[in-house]
Amino acid sequence: MKWNFKRSPKETDKAKKSAAREWLNAIVFAVVVSTIVRGLLFSAYAIPSGSMEGTLLTGDYLFVSKISYGPRMPFTPVAVPFLESTITSDSIKTYWDGIKLPYYRLPGVSEVKKGDIVVFNKPEEADPAYNRPVDVRTNLIKRCQATPGDRLEIKNAQVYINGKPAPNAEKQQTSYTVTTDGSTINPRVFTDLHIEPLQQTDVATWVMIIPQASLATLKGYSNIKSIVPVIEAAGQYDPAVFPHDERFKWNADNFGPLVMPKRGITIALNDSTMTLYRRAIELYENNKVEQKGGKVFINGKESNAYTFKMNYYWMMGDNRHNSLDARFWGYVPEDHIIGKAMITFFSTDSEGNLLHKIRWNRILRSIN
Repeated sequence: MKWNFKRSPKETDKAKKSAAREWLNAIVFAVVVSTIVRGLLFSAYAIPSGSMEGTLLTGDYLFVSKISYGPRMPFTPVAVPFLESTITSDSIKTYWDGIKLPYYRLPGVSEVKKGDIVVFNKPEEADPAYNRPVDVRTNLIKRCQATPGDRLEIKNAQVYINGKPAPNAEKQQTSYTVTTDGSTINPRVFTDLHIEPLQQTDVATWVMIIPQASLATLKGYSNIKSIVPVIEAAGQYDPAVFPHDERFKWNADNFGPLVMPKRGITIALNDSTMTLYRRAIELYENNKVEQKGGKVFINGKESNAYTFKMNYYWMMGDNRHNSLDARFWGYVPEDHIIGKAMITFFSTDSEGNLLHKIRWNRILRSIN
């Protein structure tokens, strides 16, 4: 007996739809998985500037671990995956801030520690003029110098935490005044020693950013007469430096003391503490603050003290005189923390030729 089955038109259409649906499902699955990985586990980050040189170089590409400190849940859940918060020269938004969620972080494997290299959102963009939710603010990368409750002070460019000198990064660098005998410095020297000349004030005087490892070599050249660190004097007020108030005559090399706010710590409110901590109370912890007749009002009520709701951290670049960091915009609130820099997975040199474009010695290199 011969059995002869014919497939109905409906069955054929169904099979075709199933194949198309399989492709669609595969694409959706890939997007969902990659979004989860990027949102909860790790993400890639490119070094855009020289603030962390010579620890990290412009052109380094990093893996940033979000599980180290706990994945932060989105403040703005409606956004286009894998794109920056704004695109094109017209700064078109790739997110919708019609829905805003409160800060929440899943448990992590550790806390932020002093010495960690951390990626975070730029606190300066909490200013109302920017009008940007926390998680779409510019990403920055710096080294943590102080954690909640620490007393930070900078004396002659050396960081002190709770009265003790903080360890300096192995490849930390700063600027120096270099005096020559008046003869020309071969430009090849700058390239070979990874020196960044900032300015030449006269025929014999230069200001340069010099890696620690290159100091001895440069000093050894016969036309170099002296190399002296550039340090702003204590008591010299710099209005660009936090808290931007002349009563605190601080600068980038002599700063503080300043105690990092800590969750649960209560401070008395007066002119000095309001100058140092009003930004945290008002902008980061979302309170309405007024000062009238020598009194402080928080959310319409007279207050003599305030208890912090979040932890705060102090972040600085390893390239001390070429870094806009916490010295200029203050402490970093915990809800701005994104993750810990772990591995350099790729690196390119924009100034290198075709044969030296890729920095092979930095690929898959751990970050310290």
